[in-house]
Amino acid sequence: MKRKSEKRRTESRKKRRAAHSSSEAELSSDIYIEITDQLYFAILHQKIKSTADRHCFCIDEELAYENFYADFGPLNLAMFYRFCCKLTKKLKSMTLMRKKIIFYTCGDQKKQANAAYLVGSYAVMHLNMTPEDAYSLLVSRNSTYLPFRDASFGTCMYNLDILDCLRGVHKAVQYGWLDFSNFDVEEYEHYERAENGDFNWIIPGKFLAFSGPHPKSKIENGYPLHAPEAYIPYFRKHNITTIIRLNKKMYDARRFTDSGFEHHDLFFVDGSTPNDSIVRKFLNICENAEGAIAVHCKAGLGRTGTLIACYMMKHYGLTAAEAIAWIRICRPGSIIGPQQNFVEEKQNSLWAEGDVFREKKLNERENGKTAVTRILSGVDDITINGSNKNRASKKEEIELYNDEDERNGVTQGDKLRALKSKRQARSSSGSLSQEENKINTRSSSQSLSKVIIQDSVEGCKTSVSALALSDRSDSRKRTRASLPSNGVGGSDTVEEQIQRL
Repeated sequence: MKRKSEKRRTESRKKRRAAHSSSEAELSSDIYIEITDQLYFAILHQKIKSTADRHCFCIDEELAYENFYADFGPLNLAMFYRFCCKLTKKLKSMTLMRKKIIFYTCGDQKKQANAAYLVGSYAVMHLNMTPEDAYSLLVSRNSTYLPFRDASFGTCMYNLDILDCLRGVHKAVQYGWLDFSNFDVEEYEHYERAENGDFNWIIPGKFLAFSGPHPKSKIENGYPLHAPEAYIPYFRKHNITTIIRLNKKMYDARRFTDSGFEHHDLFFVDGSTPNDSIVRKFLNICENAEGAIAVHCKAGLGRTGTLIACYMMKHYGLTAAEAIAWIRICRPGSIIGPQQNFVEEKQNSLWAEGDVFREKKLNERENGKTAVTRILSGVDDITINGSNKNRASKKEEIELYNDEDERNGVTQGDKLRALKSKRQARSSSGSLSQEENKINTRSSSQSLSKVIIQDSVEGCKTSVSALALSDRSDSRKRTRASLPSNGVGGSDTVEEQIQRL
């Protein structure tokens, strides 16, 4: 009996030693990356607790990407903002000033990629690191991260790396598109919701991407559809003067033009890529628009993002990857399937066109010539304010929009809109405290008000009632140098704003 008992004890000790060795091996494979003297980024196998000399926090569950299909990031602009508020408060805290701050993730590879994107973008925006320096830190311990992918159902055709996202954020800061000192996170989260209009600014004051309006406000397949009149108050308030429609004609353009907006049709099939003529016409319209431009297709994701990316490459010198990254940060799900490769293929030619365009403008200014506006040479099928002498005949117009899948079937845009509307409602403040969310936001006195429109449309007295739309008062490896911009505001480092806490 004694021998058996000793044998069992010996085996038990061996098991404990083996388990301990396994635990040590697992802990030794945890990765800690020093970002600054105080800030660390960690990829761990299990959660850790704060101690007397370190403060640990994780956002794996707090900030979760809402996917369409197999896409998983990058996290949107509101989530990046909330992360920045949270981390900035910790770095400025008097009670934590002597502690190491460890931002960690212990999630799967998708969570790891989003966590790395967040801390890398923070380093670029608030710690004045270059995208390359920030990325080199993230991979300094032989760390590897899953590349982000598009929102299509099929096989991934294009990888978007974390470095692409960091470069996109860097360009956005340089051009003043990303400035948290005047960013209203509640407004962003309000209007991105389907019931509130489903739109996002890509370049503030220049491009707004939105889901296509419908002839009548209603709920269809669970997705709230809004009539053109629902958008007009917001568009007027934010100096949007031009609407570009890329999908089939679901509503009468006169419902915008009769209210003083310019409206243009540049149709191409859902999920496809535009031909050179459409790209040229789109750029021409945008270059001559008096105010901001609102662009939509069916869901306001694929075709819309593709053409806006073309403008960004031509006029701001972004790489294809930088443009795709920034547009997805602003409006997740944008630019899908073959559209990604199309944008990449157009990169060099659009850079060259941009150089010629700027040289021509410079010569005009030097010669004292006034730039000619509304140059629409060769544009035959674009309607301006409801009239165009060169407008296509009714028969040609029908043929132009005679895509059976889009007219009669369920398209990619329909599926994406349905998925977006079915997402579980998430609190606008998440699990972050109200104090953390106050950094750099606008006055809390700006309240939401319901817009209730009763409008008669010529030819049919359609009543648009109780709309949910509401307004607030008051080459991949090559990085192209930033182009000069007279609208660059730059982003604050939140030192001044943090005092408000």
